[in-house]
Amino acid sequence: MGLCLSCFDCSDGGSERRKQEELASAEARTKAAEAAQKRQEEFEKSAAGRAARAQLQGMAKQSANSNKGEPVLKIMIIDFKLTYPSGTATAHHINSFHAPEGAKLAKKQVRELGKFFSFNFFWSFFQWFFKTEDYCGFSNFPTFGLKARDNMFYFDFSATYVGVGMICPYIINTSVLLGGIISWGLMWPLLDTRKGHWYPAELSPKSLHGLQGYRVFIAIAMILGDGLYNFCKVLSQTLPSLYYQFHAEGNRTDLSFADSPFPKIKKLSFDEQCRTQLFLKIKSQHGLLLQVMSPLLPSLQPFFLTYLTQLKWYYMIVIYLFAPILAFCNAYGCGLTDWSPASTYGKLAIFTIGAWAGTSHGGVLAGLAACGVMMNIVSTASDLMQDFKTGYLTLASPRSMFVSQAIGTAMGCVISPSIFRLFYKAFHDLGLPDCEYPAPYAVVYRNMAILGVEGVSSLPKNCLLLCYCFFGAAVLVNLIKGRLGKTRGSFVPHPMAMAIPFHLGPYFAIDMCVGSFILFIWEKINKTKADAFAPAVASGLICGDGIWVLPSSILALAGVNAPICMRFLSRATNGRIDKMIGPQ
Repeated sequence: MGLCLSCFDCSDGGSERRKQEELASAEARTKAAEAAQKRQEEFEKSAAGRAARAQLQGMAKQSANSNKGEPVLKIMIIDFKLTYPSGTATAHHINSFHAPEGAKLAKKQVRELGKFFSFNFFWSFFQWFFKTEDYCGFSNFPTFGLKARDNMFYFDFSATYVGVGMICPYIINTSVLLGGIISWGLMWPLLDTRKGHWYPAELSPKSLHGLQGYRVFIAIAMILGDGLYNFCKVLSQTLPSLYYQFHAEGNRTDLSFADSPFPKIKKLSFDEQCRTQLFLKIKSQHGLLLQVMSPLLPSLQPFFLTYLTQLKWYYMIVIYLFAPILAFCNAYGCGLTDWSPASTYGKLAIFTIGAWAGTSHGGVLAGLAACGVMMNIVSTASDLMQDFKTGYLTLASPRSMFVSQAIGTAMGCVISPSIFRLFYKAFHDLGLPDCEYPAPYAVVYRNMAILGVEGVSSLPKNCLLLCYCFFGAAVLVNLIKGRLGKTRGSFVPHPMAMAIPFHLGPYFAIDMCVGSFILFIWEKINKTKADAFAPAVASGLICGDGIWVLPSSILALAGVNAPICMRFLSRATNGRIDKMIGPQ
């Protein structure tokens, strides 16, 4: 008992000492703040303070002019802080080659990047030996069983998406997985039971008249709902800001230190401050040109399609009116998930323009041409933002990057049709299923165009109603997220991220969540090391698989196929195959 009382006495004495220390620390902080305030007032009255005031005024005006010219770039990269995982990985890869000599951390990051880059490259090379066909190899490993694999729930051993999961925020990865569970775990199995009632039972699983129609168009509805909400939100914030800047700039002649731009970014690291200042340093006239030309840049690629008589000029006007909105949606979604659902917007153009033109006026060709136009515009928007994110992280000039993109796009307008013409002349059966260079998606898109000319009536039963419901649900989730604020709203899933697996399946979401789990454990063990090396490790995983595409393409062009097809069969199927083959 005496020992216990002595312990209580010690604890009471310790708490009293802590209180005294806290009071002393608070008094010291107060005195330090008063001294700093006094020094700041003396500095403001001095010549150096007046010079600093003038410099801050110039920087504030420059930042305001920058915001007038390029709000979309600023909103996407600086305000929203979208990750753009591929652009981020590329930036870390570039920065690793230009790290200052003698920097120990940079050398260690380069070493980790190279280690995981090599690992993923050789892992992809190893997987190639077992993948003769698309349904072979480790990428079809039934991790959770054959039934789960049929519903796209499996781990496909893709280190690329593990790396993407390490870069993307936790809420994005969980949103993608939640969308996969809702769609492939609940909705599609339930809709499959309506086969024969809501859609014909004999249809192919890939037919848009059947279950595939629900998958594609519900995903489109959610993407449009989330994208249009954020587009309207950004527009409602940008227009008043621009109005205030244009009309109130002349009334502000004095800038105090409290109104300077630095307090707004004082929580940023030194590197982030340098990146932000350089990114906003572009002159207003150049920023305005950048803003106007960015949506028009992709127009260079598909403009030659206007020679088609079926693609009327007013179809093109409608496409170019709606393309910037859809491009914003695509760029926003790509920044969240690293997925660019450009083909989804292309399918929307097929159905819209095809139904408008009709069968008698070449609706099939018009829909396919409109799909090409829309996909070029929308996909280039996300590619541009990925590159601008890379430029932001590597301290590159946005103006220089835009000029480079314009030059590359202009070259593509000449090179791509020339290569197509070369193949078209060299191979008379180009694109047919049994030829050397088949085009399997050509059949898919042609069937979609044929379906599109029939209009909304050709969709499965209740498909349009479900699209309306999920469109409204996406808007409602965003409204709730906005009302909850940043802290509690950060736990609300992103509808855009949830929509991606509706069409593709949740297999890549499992990979991304594995990446999140690895990062979470790493941060629990050693957060400092995780913050320093996780981006380098993720970049190595992403880039290793990407570089393997080049040698695998060369092997395919040379006619070299993988020697082994590793498939996973049920016991009953394996028994039937053994009986068919007979004893060896």
